[in-house]
Amino acid sequence: MKGLYTILLLIVSNVFMTFAWYGHLKLQDMKVITNWPLYAIILFSWSIALAEYFCLVPANRIGFIGNGGPFSLIQLKIIQEVITLIIFTVFTTVLFKGESLHWNHFAAFICLVLAVYFVFYLKSASNLNGNLNCSKELEHYAS
Repeated sequence: MKGLYTILLLIVSNVFMTFAWYGHLKLQDMKVITNWPLYAIILFSWSIALAEYFCLVPANRIGFIGNGGPFSLIQLKIIQEVITLIIFTVFTTVLFKGESLHWNHFAAFICLVLAVYFVFYLKSASNLNGNLNCSKELEHYAS
């Protein structure tokens, strides 16, 4: 269940993050904040980013294996990056109609999916080998 809560919080966090980073561009395009000085746009984005951190920090704390969660730090980061790109892609294609996806974007997404696979597969394989090595060492010291 912690894994599901972690992923849901990361999704919500990334919605806020994407809007904080790129939403001001759409608001400028819509003529909502055309006359705002740069410092006001930065403060506006930071206020949205604060909401992001209210989701991101708990997600990492709940999901981290050192706190009883199911994910290592590397796994958390890879999951976050995949979620970020999915949210960003939806955000871009829905709000910025001039942007379109090309074959190289899909190739990059496939690489990220493979990264997730390798991070989870290799971690479980290395734990298995590590546990076998520890068992052999314990047998050596026990005899």
